[in-house]
Amino acid sequence: MRRSLVFVPLLLILTHSFAQHTDESSNLKRLSMYQDSLVTLGNIMINNENELERQNANTMFVKTLVSALKTPNSFLFQFDSVKSASILNSPDNRFRIISWHVMNEDGSYRFYGAIQLNTGGPLKLFPLVDYSPLLQHPEDSVTDNRKWYGAQYYKIIRVTGDKSYYVLLGWKGYTVNSTKKVIEVLSFKNDKPQFGMQVFGTSRHDRIIFQYTRQASMLLKYVPEDDLIVFDHLSPPDEKSKKDPETYGPDLSYDGYKLINGRWKYVDNLDMRNVPDGHDSDITDPKKQAIQDRSSIQNNN
Repeated sequence: MRRSLVFVPLLLILTHSFAQHTDESSNLKRLSMYQDSLVTLGNIMINNENELERQNANTMFVKTLVSALKTPNSFLFQFDSVKSASILNSPDNRFRIISWHVMNEDGSYRFYGAIQLNTGGPLKLFPLVDYSPLLQHPEDSVTDNRKWYGAQYYKIIRVTGDKSYYVLLGWKGYTVNSTKKVIEVLSFKNDKPQFGMQVFGTSRHDRIIFQYTRQASMLLKYVPEDDLIVFDHLSPPDEKSKKDPETYGPDLSYDGYKLINGRWKYVDNLDMRNVPDGHDSDITDPKKQAIQDRSSIQNNN
């Protein structure tokens, strides 16, 4: 009798373990299938010459991504094969942010994204709605996920202290003539995302926005060894162009923001010889990738 009593719980444990393993295997297979679909749709979003086809692919991409993220334990799946979107985990693994762009016919861009919280349970997802055209003063605006200053992010920096927040570095294709890059600030209020915060020295800006000619590329990177965000100093080609940011470009000098007591102090004229790995070789500017993929698009460096 005692042997039977011991055997029954053991059988239940083994059965539960097998069922759990089967569920995990099934979820992994499902996520892999979703990933294959996202890869195909992403290629159409970037490569197709027809704007309507790109937009239709994007619509399906959004629906497929949401379905994939509803799969149990989806937060643990990296979607490594999906190159059309940037997928970044926060340093503390609290969330991940997914962002991507679709090029419009006129050479401008619209951005899409979502923030997935690491709940360990049911999906908690915040869609990011690109509100850029309606933000009259984007540098001085605190917004939520429904009024997002769209960008495709490539770096997350966690800042802890009295005010804990995250800094996002992002690329923002803008018009046929100019490009933007962004230093964004993300925080959470009542577990909901909030964008923008006045943490940049004595400036009242909630985010930092750079605009420059589309013919140039701009360095914007984080140097963790020095708690420093480094960027190209942008200048006009001549005095007459001072009021035209579309003409600005790097002038071979560098400025930055140094993290001191939870705030970013502006530092000019940085000596790049003292900054490790001055240019990021591992960051692929999505604009440049789009140029490579869509070879018929001209003047898109």
